[in-house]
Amino acid sequence: MLVKSRGIVLNTFKYTEDKMISVAYTEAEGFRTFLVRRSKSPRSAVRHNLFQPLAMLELEWNDMAGKQMFYPKSARVYYAFNSLPYEDGKRAIGQFVAEFLNYALRGEPSSKLLFNYIEQSLEWLDECSGDYANFHLVFLMRLAEILGFAPNVEEYSEGCFFDMESSTFCLSQPSHPKFLIPEDAKNLPLLLRMSYSNMKAFKFSGAERSRLLTFMNDYFKLHLPEFPELKSLKVMREIFR
Repeated sequence: MLVKSRGIVLNTFKYTEDKMISVAYTEAEGFRTFLVRRSKSPRSAVRHNLFQPLAMLELEWNDMAGKQMFYPKSARVYYAFNSLPYEDGKRAIGQFVAEFLNYALRGEPSSKLLFNYIEQSLEWLDECSGDYANFHLVFLMRLAEILGFAPNVEEYSEGCFFDMESSTFCLSQPSHPKFLIPEDAKNLPLLLRMSYSNMKAFKFSGAERSRLLTFMNDYFKLHLPEFPELKSLKVMREIFR
């Protein structure tokens, strides 16, 4: 079946001397892996250098049941970034988001809501000229909501612990090590109230922001199979501390 769809590239790496593998989340078919030929011709319908992490591409390919990799028949950029790849802070966030989504969305089916959320978030960051220090925290919390395992903050009260395994607040310390102490747990209701437009009004210290980022990574690891420790975490902690 011939498929034409928008897609957001999450990862690209060398496969052979003349081919590379590119992973993307597509609007029509969800998570897809493409085998891209390295062509030197400027007239090629598929230019391999377009497949950069977070590139937004209009893609065309034959999608067949049972196949794990697909050859793109055509590819073109439909949104060109102006600042995200070039500003240090935005570039670090972009690398983190691409790595995060590469693992979080593996096997994820198509979802217009999810695709639009990722697309609009990246466009917002690219166009932002103000404070975006909390962007990655808001992005991950909203992503958890869409994927169906956001923390339940309805029963929060001052002094509560947050049990990461049950995604609930509790008055006593859980018997397992996967929890947030009250000092950090109090920030979760704030995160769920935050949006890109109002997040600059919420002030976190560098230490708080670092602990919240560690929490979000650990929280996804609990709820998604085989989610690893991300290589880009260290860079994010350094830049936004």
